[in-house]
Amino acid sequence: MGKRFVVTGGSRGIGAAVVRLALAEGADVVFGYRRNADAARELCEGMAKAHPERICAALPVDVSDQDGVAGFAEGALEALGSIDVLVNNAGISRSSAFAGMPRGEWDELVETNLGGLFNTTQPLVLPMVKQRGGAVINLSSVVGLHGSAMQVGYSTTKAGIIGFTKALSKEISGFGVTVNAVAPGLIETDMTAVIPEEHREIVRARIPTGRFGTPEDVAHTICFLASDRARYITGQVIEIAGGLVL
Repeated sequence: MGKRFVVTGGSRGIGAAVVRLALAEGADVVFGYRRNADAARELCEGMAKAHPERICAALPVDVSDQDGVAGFAEGALEALGSIDVLVNNAGISRSSAFAGMPRGEWDELVETNLGGLFNTTQPLVLPMVKQRGGAVINLSSVVGLHGSAMQVGYSTTKAGIIGFTKALSKEISGFGVTVNAVAPGLIETDMTAVIPEEHREIVRARIPTGRFGTPEDVAHTICFLASDRARYITGQVIEIAGGLVL
């Protein structure tokens, strides 16, 4: 691949799967993490052993902090020299009935999932525009397309990511920078690990493929969208949900 990746939320789950696959395909990667320093260190150490010729670096960042993200972006560009791919993966999920949702929960979702998208993309997209080539891949969700009860705030932010993707693609695709989104369904990550087993069985029965997805299922699509093979794909939202329709 030979690309230079920046991945937010890269220490675990889908983000870590993207880091591993991108390096395996010949990319250099800088990824951000918020709290899980041990997991970030272990991932970097493992990748250094597996791919000693490649760059793999982890930098702490809270994507909702604009000043902090500016420093993260500067550090990533310094480590990589430039950037070819930005994967906006960092995000949070909250579940509560809308009638009782605290305003603070709504604000936290917006500041992290949408504010973080703004904070990270703005400083990192310009180098790709200037070099007339690159790819931005944003993590949305099936709930951003179809909605989900008890997740009005989360669904709203994930729908906002889709609008952001489509608008930015029209703005910068003429400069050779594609912008796409992936919308995962139920993926085996820390977010879904807290779902009670009886509820998991109910949901699994509604998935035509009969299983939850894996982080690698999502990572393969992301790395395809990051590759030159996808250079004529932009402004799209690709569901990775095993056929689940909420």
